[in-house]
Amino acid sequence: MCLIIFAYQADPRFPLVVAANRDEIFARPTAQATLWADEESGQQILSGRDKQAGGTWLGITQSGRFAAVTNIRDPSQTERRAQTRGDLTRQYLAGDDSPQQYCKRLTQSYDQFAGYNLLVGDTNSLLYVNNHEEKVWEIEPGVHGLSNGLLNSSWPKVNKGKTRLQALMQHTEGLTTDALIAMMSDRSQAQDADLPDTGIGIEIERKLSPAFILNPKREYGTLCSTALIIDQKGPTRFSEQNFDSLGNRLEGHAFQLPPA
Repeated sequence: MCLIIFAYQADPRFPLVVAANRDEIFARPTAQATLWADEESGQQILSGRDKQAGGTWLGITQSGRFAAVTNIRDPSQTERRAQTRGDLTRQYLAGDDSPQQYCKRLTQSYDQFAGYNLLVGDTNSLLYVNNHEEKVWEIEPGVHGLSNGLLNSSWPKVNKGKTRLQALMQHTEGLTTDALIAMMSDRSQAQDADLPDTGIGIEIERKLSPAFILNPKREYGTLCSTALIIDQKGPTRFSEQNFDSLGNRLEGHAFQLPPA
């Protein structure tokens, strides 16, 4: 997952609204979103899954647990570590620790994972942790963005996504999972002057600057968009739209869960 735009406690009716794009190497095997049972705990989890390492990039449970992860872009650090980042989300979703308890446990294993940003929450709180700064924060109410820098880093696609979600939250009659997925379909590249410098060179920075990434020459890009709306007055809505390597729509999946 490489872009997450979310509103936390920004509207009393909708405590959590999430729009996210997963960017990945095309050849990595993936299971599309479905409700599945964790083998160890039996917990029912709604998410897509990484079939290579067994984890997930974003998911929820019927009890109201939520987790999502992105990598931190840092070419100076090796990506090979003892554990896969997808386990960070899977283990939280499958467990019963509070967000605070889970993040506290992670302080003992920061160095076992390549660079990550992690969001974990339940019906009472939402926390953010990364192993770059080795800190944990309680998310404040409002609209936030997370890509491959730190939370709310001023990257063009983060800033644009936050602005668009803020507009949707001001007119919640138009707040649908379709609208959130459409919001994440922006394929326009940012101006060079606005690009971050993450050590990968200007050409690749350009390719990675849109919300929706198309980079078939490198066999990498956005493979799915996910939308989540937790509604105090109705069911939780979760939708996933999958794409092929050229950015064409494939299967879509829509789910409703009863209020936690």
